[in-house]
Amino acid sequence: MTDANGRVLIIAGSDSGGGAGIQADIKTVTALGGYAATAITAITIQNTLGVSGVHSIPVDIVEAQARAVLDDIGADVIKTGMLGTVELVEMLAVLLSEYPDIPLVLDPVMVATSGDQLIDDAAIGAIRDRLLPLAALVTPNAPEAAKLTGQPVTSTQEQAEAGRQLVELGAKAALVKGGHIGGSVITDVLVTSKATMVFETERQKTRNTHGTGCTLASAIATGLAKGRSLPDSIEAGGSYLSEAIRRAPGFGAGHGPVHHAWVTDR
Repeated sequence: MTDANGRVLIIAGSDSGGGAGIQADIKTVTALGGYAATAITAITIQNTLGVSGVHSIPVDIVEAQARAVLDDIGADVIKTGMLGTVELVEMLAVLLSEYPDIPLVLDPVMVATSGDQLIDDAAIGAIRDRLLPLAALVTPNAPEAAKLTGQPVTSTQEQAEAGRQLVELGAKAALVKGGHIGGSVITDVLVTSKATMVFETERQKTRNTHGTGCTLASAIATGLAKGRSLPDSIEAGGSYLSEAIRRAPGFGAGHGPVHHAWVTDR
């Protein structure tokens, strides 16, 4: 990547509630000074209480959106989120292989914060086999890492082992997040072929955690798109997310959204 203009192409689903998915991605990239472009993969009917419907966008339309952006505006990083079908994953694997110089941040979105499954089972294998080898970084939470590796992920040691397996499967780096693992401190483990790093964040007692995975992945993608190193992007992304959670507006009766735009508060 010779230039670092902060351009992030987000290929993900839409969240009508505005707290996760494309909406969270756009808010995050914009708040952190990047430029967000999108290819929407699905329209979900959801709020803080859960997902009540999913309408998949035809694969050829997703591809056309992405190519329209890449052929004109370009991208410094591509970040993926909700990819619901094998056909979509297969198309993206072909498309992304045409742009090997653009780093891919792969957020393997499988289950919403509410517990609703967002991806069909066959697509999990396709993500593992077709997209992991293209990823500069994959950012699963513990349950997602367990689905991708077939091994339990319930401790920091198991996070590191899952990360190593994901790198062996082809990802250049894996950030296995620990938000679903108990304790007063959230531990995220970054594994590359050369090193293992641990990032710790104080756990906040809050119900306002909707879209935190999307937000962190997009924050990291923005850092990379602006030329920051991977560890620095993760550190900065975690700090941004922690403050966004702390300043959450408290909307909705379920898992509420975070405050993505806190950096612009006066």
